Amino acid sequence: MKPKLAAFPKCFMDELCVDRTMSLAAWIDLAAGLEVDGLEFYVGFLQDGPTFLAETKRALERHQLAMPMLCCSPDFTQPDPVLLQREIERERRMIELTAYFGGRYCRVLSGQRRPEVTREVGVDRVVGAITSLLPFAEEHGVVLTMENHYKDNYWVHPEFAQKMDVFVEIVNRIDSPWFGVNFDPSNTILAGEDPLELLEQVKHRVVTMHASDRYLKSGTIEDLRAEEDVAGYADRLAHGVIGRGMNDYDKIFSTLAAEGFDSWISIEDGMDGMDDLRESVRFLREKIDRHFAD
Repeated sequence: MKPKLAAFPKCFMDELCVDRTMSLAAWIDLAAGLEVDGLEFYVGFLQDGPTFLAETKRALERHQLAMPMLCCSPDFTQPDPVLLQREIERERRMIELTAYFGGRYCRVLSGQRRPEVTREVGVDRVVGAITSLLPFAEEHGVVLTMENHYKDNYWVHPEFAQKMDVFVEIVNRIDSPWFGVNFDPSNTILAGEDPLELLEQVKHRVVTMHASDRYLKSGTIEDLRAEEDVAGYADRLAHGVIGRGMNDYDKIFSTLAAEGFDSWISIEDGMDGMDDLRESVRFLREKIDRHFAD
């Protein structure tokens, strides 16, 4: 079976999450014309009340769109035990909401790379937090997906497990059918590493994928690294139309196809509008048809 396509609106993050000038219902209506199978939600899109949730579910159903993946950013490197437990409880609620919308996958992250948190302590803390959530995830039929990540839109520090060796160590310490990898090749490039090398190490654990292509509007990867400890993404970093960036999608998709991957691929694009997002859908449909069997 071929993978299905979802869309994630990087172009409307602030409109949906910060200034609320776009409603989630409006995004669903707009995305209905993209010829995708579903929409990935971000935690910041949601209002946790019964009326909002029911209306959102009806909007998805009206357009026959799935909500397969909920994009969450738990901060599991929190040194304060009270705040760490709050992050865990928040992720539990996100698991419930994933199941409410009929989704199968709920993202987890490692957390922020705080200067005072050592690698050993951070890895133990992240593994402990994710492992504690697995029985709850299983109870709700939801798989926790850990992404090789760069940085949440609204964090100060970059991802604790941004580097491949830390990410793989955490993944290898959690052996459960309710835990897998959300592979994002662009984030590996931002870490200064080879996405194909990471994919080789985790290909058997990949359960979902973020498809994106990124580029630097100015400067170098080293310039970007010097700006990591600012709130949100650095201004020099941009998402672009998929297929026009640095990722080798023929190699990525052929590797995943050989592993029997048939899950969801979520498009992160559209920074310059819906036309870019449509072009990314067209590119990915063509590549999926080329590399995956029906």
